[in-house]
Amino acid sequence: MITVSELNEKIKAILEATFMHIVVEGEVGSVTYHSSGHVYFSLKDSDSTIKCVMWRSNVKKLKFTIEKGEHIVVDASIGVYSPRGEYQLIAVKVEPYGKGALALAYEQLKTKLESRGYFDKDIKKELPKFPKRIAIVTALGGAALQDMLKVASKRWALCEIIVVDVLVQGESAKGEVSKAIEYADTLNCDVIIVSRGGGSQEDLWAFNEEIVAEAIYRAKTPIVSAIGHEVDFLISDFVADLRAPTPSAAIEMILPDCKDYLFMLDDMRDTLNRDIEIKFRDLSLSLTSVKEQLNTLSPMAKLNLMSREFDILKSSLNGAIEYKFKVCKSQLEPFSSRIDELIEIKVKNEENRLNMLLERAKGAMKQREVKEGFVEVTKDGKRVEICSVRDGDELSLVDGRCKLNVTVFKKHRL
Repeated sequence: MITVSELNEKIKAILEATFMHIVVEGEVGSVTYHSSGHVYFSLKDSDSTIKCVMWRSNVKKLKFTIEKGEHIVVDASIGVYSPRGEYQLIAVKVEPYGKGALALAYEQLKTKLESRGYFDKDIKKELPKFPKRIAIVTALGGAALQDMLKVASKRWALCEIIVVDVLVQGESAKGEVSKAIEYADTLNCDVIIVSRGGGSQEDLWAFNEEIVAEAIYRAKTPIVSAIGHEVDFLISDFVADLRAPTPSAAIEMILPDCKDYLFMLDDMRDTLNRDIEIKFRDLSLSLTSVKEQLNTLSPMAKLNLMSREFDILKSSLNGAIEYKFKVCKSQLEPFSSRIDELIEIKVKNEENRLNMLLERAKGAMKQREVKEGFVEVTKDGKRVEICSVRDGDELSLVDGRCKLNVTVFKKHRL
């Protein structure tokens, strides 16, 4: 005879030794995620149910969330709790039945974030047309970064590129990528590119993690997800403001091509030159018209017009005067001969009178010449009275025959 405790211990030893590793498939009947980090769930089929537990250390490795009604495959061992005589499966690894754990985890997180509105187009931030500064969250030594830098230098060298070096693969990559995005969001950049090259689903898995999705969603800076190749779709692609099929394509989508703008500038220059030429021609014609109007209305133009009108009037007046003169002349011709006769008679009479005066003057001169001893006294060419001269004056004494220049030595009054 044995005790209950001894029986339970024997059963425990037999079960745990016999079922050290078993693989069981079934449907999840119930599931509880405990605050300690452990997961308690039940596995059932159409006839039976068994309790299961997955310790926290193994839960961390779980890629998807165990949900009620899900068909799963459990790698486990049998564990017996002796005080109550209960046994359960100690799950080490859990996989979804018929599909990979990563695929299921991807679908679960995608559904979860979509229900929260993380993928809504209305919340997508618009990317600037001419970004001045771009932060690239990626591995510093990766080939994808070098490709991006080459494309950037060719397309738009005016943009500043800041590289935030980060681990993009492995268990700790999700935490580092999340922190790197948060840091890049503080750099006052116009755009953040989260990037890495191609790889397997496991290699790219960090960008399917909820912590990375949360960092992208919370960022205030527009984010472009450029992970893997064109066929790879990551959770980060759906949360980001823009998905690029490849890292190089991300640069092409974000940065303008300087060649296009150089061509555009050439076209604009040609158009501007053509517009300037047309405008100059129009203004020149307008200026000519205004100049003509100004010349027409200017004082000089009015003066020239008045001068021409004056010349016309002058010519007309001269013609009228000439005509009037001819008319008057024809009317005066009968009196002309009579006037000429009267003038001739008048001239002869005046000539006779003048001759008479000359004869008288000659007679008077002769009388003055006869009187000897009389002279004309002049000073400075003017006749003077003798009484008005002074001592020292120079005088001229002139009679009809000679002239004496004398100096007054002494004047005596009589």
